[in-house]
Amino acid sequence: MPARRRPELIRRPKVALIVETSLASGREILSGIAHYIREQGPWSVYHEPRGMEESVPRWLRRWRGDGIIARIANRTIARAVLDARLPVVDVLGMVPDIGLPLVHVDNGAIARLGAEHLLERGFRFFGFVTVDGTYWAEARARAFTAAIEEVGLSCSICRLPPDTRGQRTWERQEDELTRWVASLPKPTGIMVCNDPRGQLLLEACRRARIAVPEEVAVIGVDNDEPLCSIADPPLSSVIPDHSAVGYRAAALLHRLLQGRRPPKGPILVPPRGAVTRLSTDALAIADPHIATAVRFIREHALHGVSIDDVVSHVPLSRSTLQRRFRQLLGYTIHDEILRIRIRRARELLAETELSIEEITEKVGFSHRQYLGEVFREKTGETLAGFRRRASLARLSRPPGANAARRFGLVT
Repeated sequence: MPARRRPELIRRPKVALIVETSLASGREILSGIAHYIREQGPWSVYHEPRGMEESVPRWLRRWRGDGIIARIANRTIARAVLDARLPVVDVLGMVPDIGLPLVHVDNGAIARLGAEHLLERGFRFFGFVTVDGTYWAEARARAFTAAIEEVGLSCSICRLPPDTRGQRTWERQEDELTRWVASLPKPTGIMVCNDPRGQLLLEACRRARIAVPEEVAVIGVDNDEPLCSIADPPLSSVIPDHSAVGYRAAALLHRLLQGRRPPKGPILVPPRGAVTRLSTDALAIADPHIATAVRFIREHALHGVSIDDVVSHVPLSRSTLQRRFRQLLGYTIHDEILRIRIRRARELLAETELSIEEITEKVGFSHRQYLGEVFREKTGETLAGFRRRASLARLSRPPGANAARRFGLVT
């Protein structure tokens, strides 16, 4: 009986990933790369946890591999990966004109989505917070300004230094932001180049005693959920599709490893959408009494606030407040209270394992049955049906897709 031939071993490409794990964007890129490897691999991957500010990894000079995917943050890293003389794909775009193929989020589309988000809320004055001399942030600032100017309006720009490390630097940036935001006409819609600077701006608004979102609405970029959630108020954010960037970068590197030519221009990935949180959850309201009423409702709706509570907080009669509220916003005070409660119920159903009874209490309803009736009236679904659909959406989410959009949490 002839001996069985051993199957030939498939050689795994050796790929280095120089992608930071300190930011949500970097982690999502790694997730997209991992998904591609699971589909088309296997690859032998070399990666160490790192931060965006770190220099060239020491191991790169002695590493012997086949290709590199890198977030090239400066020219020092660019020179190091070029010296490796291997196929390289950049997934950051911070250093232009280095002759490497680039897969990156579409900064223009991100900024336009942020502008649309604020324009839809009726703002007529706008601002943008950028990082001075930073390629991606300045690209977003230009695109945002262009989108605002297309509708005949103007935009004020605040440029912050790139370094945020150290308490003194942080304090200087806070002082600068506080002066700038206090000088703007109100109400104003502001887009910030990323979520960390968004958190700085919200702190500046608090220092200047500016109400968010009634006087200043703020939207960031990256949807870094822990950071957006701990911001006060929670920060709305555009969702760049970093996972799809990682997936497409891996696909491009795979082609380069096969000897194929790189594309002539960058591959730009559009954003998934925007998550609306409290920092932009308002219309531009010029009437100060109605703005006060809206702010009071949004701060207390989940704690069982009633129409009488709102009336007692505003120096207007009940009938006058009700009439002006409806004239300006197109719906009643009661509608606004229910809207906030139902939105929070949707979030808790989609994102937690809390029981319906616990959710009922947390969103300001006294009885589960009443919550179920209102929820069905407003959404067309039962509480259990919505939770089932949200759970299935999470489980079936492909790379680059946003399950939250499927169950109504994303605009």
